[in-house]
Formats: sequence, structure tokens, C-alpha cells
Amino acid sequence: MMELIFGSGWLLILVIAFLVSALKVLREYERGVVFMLGRFWKVKGPGLVIVIPGIQQMVRVDLRTIVMDVPSQDVISRDNVSVKVNAVVYFRVVDPAKAIIQVEDYLSATSQLAQTTLRAVLGKHELDDMLAERERLNLDIQTVLDQQTDAWGIKVSNVEIKHVDIDESMVRAIAKQAEAERERRAKVIHAEGELQASEKLAQAAEVLARQPAAIQLRYLETLTTIAADKNSTIVFPLPIELLNALLGKKP
Repeated sequence: MMELIFGSGWLLILVIAFLVSALKVLREYERGVVFMLGRFWKVKGPGLVIVIPGIQQMVRVDLRTIVMDVPSQDVISRDNVSVKVNAVVYFRVVDPAKAIIQVEDYLSATSQLAQTTLRAVLGKHELDDMLAERERLNLDIQTVLDQQTDAWGIKVSNVEIKHVDIDESMVRAIAKQAEAERERRAKVIHAEGELQASEKLAQAAEVLARQPAAIQLRYLETLTTIAADKNSTIVFPLPIELLNALLGKKP
């Protein structure tokens, strides 16, 4: 009788241990890829799932967006400038079965692919593009990554270039280039101002030529302006048209 009770106790303990090991709880953002005798069976979760020990094995997969930092990469631009570029990649698993079956370690594989893609894409662009057109480069890198990771059940949602480190000598060269560009713009603006001023002066000369009395009024207005400064001596050119008017002669 004691042996029967003792055997029943052990059997009850084994049943409880079996149930504890068979019951798994998956969170809302987790899925379980279940294998039956080594072959893929189904994807389970979230919630309470049952996995038969010894016959079934389950691999947990996190479906949340993963933020991966891409370490600095040495990139040679299309115009032969050496720079160091690092970035950050945002991706998530959309097909847990592919993420486990098609690739050994999808996190490591995505990281290595992001590094090589970053070097390959940026190497096709010049330094000015890396500095001024980051949004377009981010989209190009994201598109290439998304296409290549689609077979792994991974969706790359965003790629952002964080820093573009340039050698000190190249920074000075860029500063000189920017200074020269600003000087060029200043000269162009000054030349455009001179052109507009000359056009207005030509129009004013045409108006004054049609009305000789207007030039006399303009000279008198100028004398009034000079006299307002309380100058003791005024040297003022006297035009021939004004002398003719004073002498009563026609021009």
C-alpha cells in the first residue's frame, strides 16, 4: 500500500512537471516558431501555448521595432574623399518563420548587411551629396536593405545617417570653397545692382533730356541740400544748359 501511494506521488510530480514545462506564455509582442521533430510546424502566440517536451521545440521571436546602431564605416566617395560615416537602422520582424529558418542569426545578418550597404551606396555619391542630400541617401540605403532582407522576413522601416566625419584638411578646403562661393555671389549681386542702377540712370537722363528745365530744378535742389549742411564754401559745377537759360539763349 505504501509503495502504491509513493508511486502515485511520483507520478503526480512527473505530470505536474510535464505540464509546467509544456505550458508557455508569450507576450503580445512575441511569437513562437514551433518545430515538430525538427520540422517546422506553425507559429504560435501570443498568450498561453502548449509545447510538448521532447517532441516540439519553440523559438521565441520579438516583433517590436529594433534600433540597431551601425558602427563608423570608412567610405571613399565618388570624388575620392575619405570619410567616416555611421548610421542607425530601424527594422522589425514581420515573418517569424522566415527570420528563424532562412537565416542563422537575423540580428547579426542585418547588422553586417547594413554596414556593407552603407559603404556601397555612399561610395557612389560625391561628398557634397553626403552633406546636403542626406534624406535622399537615407531613402536609397533603406530601399536596398529592405529588398535584401525581405527574404528573411524583416522589414526595414527607416535608415538615418548620423555623422559624416571629414579629415581636418578637407574641412579647411570646404571652408575655402564656401568662402569663395560667397565672394562670387557678392560680386554677382553687386554687378546686378550696378546694372539696375545704370538702367535707371539712363531712364532719368532721357526724361531730363526731354525737359531742359528739369535739370535746372535738379541742380537747385542739390544746392539746397548742400546748403543745409552749413558749408562756408560750395564748389558746384555750372552746366552749359543753365548758362544758356540765364543768358536767354536756346540750347
